[in-house]
Amino acid sequence: MSGARKLQTEIDRVLKKVDEGVDLFDEIWEKVYSAEQQNQKEKYEMDLKKEIKKLQRLRDQIKTWIGSSDVKDKDPLVDARRLIETKMEQFKVCEKETKTKTYSKEGLARQEKLDPAEVAK
Repeated sequence: MSGARKLQTEIDRVLKKVDEGVDLFDEIWEKVYSAEQQNQKEKYEMDLKKEIKKLQRLRDQIKTWIGSSDVKDKDPLVDARRLIETKMEQFKVCEKETKTKTYSKEGLARQEKLDPAEVAK
């Protein structure tokens, strides 16, 4: 019984870390897209990358527990894993935007999309 209780305590601790990590990820995400200077934006992107790495490590632990027969209630674990995976997708979009060269086909196409928005300002 104490083994199951210890495991549940560990799961609760990891789920709490996931919630905190996702909140922090969202805060940094807002900072990345509100940063006006390029060096600030790059710094926030590095912070974002660090945070996503932490979430990925937690996700690996959660996947292990989901596959384990010791854990009975797997719904919160599955939800946490899905949440982390959506944040990973979100990060992938940010990373792609960052790595797009200014004068590449994609970069020029993106600039054309941004021009009407800047005109509105």
